[in-house]
Amino acid sequence: MNQQERMQVLGYIEKYSAEFSKLTADVMNRVLTNTMASDGSEPPAGLVMPEQGSVRINPEQFLNQQMQFMQQQQQLWQSASQAFLGGNVETLIEPEKGDKRFADPDWDGNPVFNYIKQAYLLNAQYMNQLVDSMEFDDPKLAEQVRFYTRQYVSSVAPTNFLLTNPEVCKEILQTEGENLARGMDNFMRDLEQSPTEALKITQVKSDAFVLGKDLANTEGGVVFKNELIELIQYKPTTEQVHSVPLLILPPFINKYYILDLGEKKSLVKWLVSQGFTVFMASWVNPSKQHAVFGFDEYVELGAIAALDAVCEIAGAEKVNVAGYCVGGTLLGITQSVLKARGDNRINTCTFLTTLFDFSEPGEVGNYLSEDSIAVIEKTVKTKGYFDGRVLALSFSLLRENNLFWSFFIDNYLKGKDPMPFDILYWNSDSTNVPAALYIYYLRNMYLDNQLKHAGALTICDTPVDLAQVGVPSYCLAAQADHIVLWQAAYKSAQILAKNEAAQVRFVLTESGHVAGVVNPADRGKYPHWVNDTLASDAESWMAEAKQQEGSWWSDWRDWLAARAGEQCAAPAVGSKKHPVLGDAPGSYVKVRLDHQAL
Repeated sequence: MNQQERMQVLGYIEKYSAEFSKLTADVMNRVLTNTMASDGSEPPAGLVMPEQGSVRINPEQFLNQQMQFMQQQQQLWQSASQAFLGGNVETLIEPEKGDKRFADPDWDGNPVFNYIKQAYLLNAQYMNQLVDSMEFDDPKLAEQVRFYTRQYVSSVAPTNFLLTNPEVCKEILQTEGENLARGMDNFMRDLEQSPTEALKITQVKSDAFVLGKDLANTEGGVVFKNELIELIQYKPTTEQVHSVPLLILPPFINKYYILDLGEKKSLVKWLVSQGFTVFMASWVNPSKQHAVFGFDEYVELGAIAALDAVCEIAGAEKVNVAGYCVGGTLLGITQSVLKARGDNRINTCTFLTTLFDFSEPGEVGNYLSEDSIAVIEKTVKTKGYFDGRVLALSFSLLRENNLFWSFFIDNYLKGKDPMPFDILYWNSDSTNVPAALYIYYLRNMYLDNQLKHAGALTICDTPVDLAQVGVPSYCLAAQADHIVLWQAAYKSAQILAKNEAAQVRFVLTESGHVAGVVNPADRGKYPHWVNDTLASDAESWMAEAKQQEGSWWSDWRDWLAARAGEQCAAPAVGSKKHPVLGDAPGSYVKVRLDHQAL
């Protein structure tokens, strides 16, 4: 920018300065205090402040870092001074591979922006190295400090501010400041649709897709409904089907239609086309009236009620059941309860990115500690539920530059509307979790890791022992999953394998928690790895695994088909006892938190 352009930018910013100062301060405060605020006198929830003596600094390493940092800053200033006088810009540090924040040519070509970029990167590097020089008594505390340091470093990036982002400056000049007015409108809209604990930033506009038309549009009907679930049966598209039906339990912290993302990405639609009779549980979006619902209710009124209906409608004595993420955790608990009752209706279990052993909870664990759960308990008991929008922010901050700050820049600084994208639409369509269930889940699984121990937890008046699941089990993990680490999913599969009847097949797909699972068979964007032997640890399994091109969907279909019985005539949707109550996708999935105060 020349001097005249800089003055124009400053003029437009001055016009909106008070409003934008408030906007920026509000966003920074909400993000840096993370997902749960206390009375203001305590640190962000999940962040445990180090006790005296629990952290030590390596003095030699610290001194070397100080000297290196000072030398780099001196070099940078000398280089910048030469560049301002017309010389070449020297590059002392580059963004990490995959960092898209500094893609604009002005970050390298303009001496001012180049200096700002390199100064930020050097400071970020120094802060991270400073944390690395610390010696922690508690490894979990070390992970938390690194995580919150990263959050702070990301939040103060020059890309997040008006005057220090060349793309934003260009936008201000091109629109004559109109982008700033649109950005404030976007912010006020998001603020109105956000809970008090967090800012729900719009990733996709709520009217970008219509459920039943664009997404969740596989033909079927709701054949059972209670206060917790709607059960969807999908209409067959083949004359013959496997005699053993398939019931899918999606995560109760998300909407089910991640598995029915329209014709090209729908796992449900593909399974139906492969000759399976498919049923899907669609969870209610809980409100205060569901406050006391815990795992007992989710097992009895959710999983078992769905199983009862499937058996009656399909006339089946056996059912194959699949669970995704926490839906898989629920499936494991349900099967343990059923086996203890002598109920053998579940024929096989499929666990997609599922945890039973929470010893490696991934970055989600950084939010959790005894102190943070105490704050969470107080909040959710008052509301009766944990707000799904807060949960969505927590997950977005695990990939903060891609899933939060990029939208902050586009929506508020550039004043643009986000592009329609089906997965982000689903990701933004948040679901609450009942207070009793959420507290129990966090404390007993994430914090105390009790589920992996036989008999440590009692659910539905039954001691839970996952080693007694005892049916053929297919376990899928995703290599780049940051919510369910694939090594942790492997440990969880090993719990099932204690019972030889489980016949565990472990498969690893490329990509992450969502994209790795939603990997259509006809395109096969990501490969997968198979190994017929369940080794003693994840690394040994991987060393002997064979990479297979194409989606894991085909591998699962073949495994499932071999355990789905003989071919028979395709059944009608519903039965006399369970008639069709309405078309898929039903009503529960359509309740949005940004449209209704619960």
